[in-house]
Amino acid sequence: MEEYTTLPDYLAQGLGIVLVGINPSAYSVRVGHYFGNPRNRFWEALNRSGIVGRSLAPEQDSTLIQYGIGFTDVVKRPTPQASGLKAADYREGCPVLREKILEYQPLIACFHGLTGYKAFLKYGEASDEKPALGRQERSIGKTRLFVVPNPSPANAQYSMDDLVYWYHQLGQFRQELQELIDGGN
Repeated sequence: MEEYTTLPDYLAQGLGIVLVGINPSAYSVRVGHYFGNPRNRFWEALNRSGIVGRSLAPEQDSTLIQYGIGFTDVVKRPTPQASGLKAADYREGCPVLREKILEYQPLIACFHGLTGYKAFLKYGEASDEKPALGRQERSIGKTRLFVVPNPSPANAQYSMDDLVYWYHQLGQFRQELQELIDGGN
């Protein structure tokens, strides 16, 4: 197995959302933070969506866990761009991700982009379904799945307003699921 430096997972029991990237960028690994590239639109979109309730920067990625939000990736091997990943990376990473989701059972696992989610379906779930953005019918254990557009600057087909919309929808989904749980107690 290849040795490499990567970003740590920020996972814990009882999280509302685990944000699942395709893989860490080489830049993010160099600076030591998720979505560390200043050109990446994640932090601005997350902040504008109101999902956390305050503005955060990449250097505060580890603090998101106190807001019930964690981080991990489909593949942990960093590349300059996700296009540098090979099928072998997904074959190795997807079953590991599935086990992490089953172990930690967040309310929602939110995939950044259909590319990573489709790879997860293929290599982690043995499925060739054709998903769309938003809520997914599929669950992993008790964890519901959601897909937002990838906030990478390479994914220019989605505007900042589009990204904010999808993170807001993610927040609404979390609230609905939490109300169902709270109402059942």
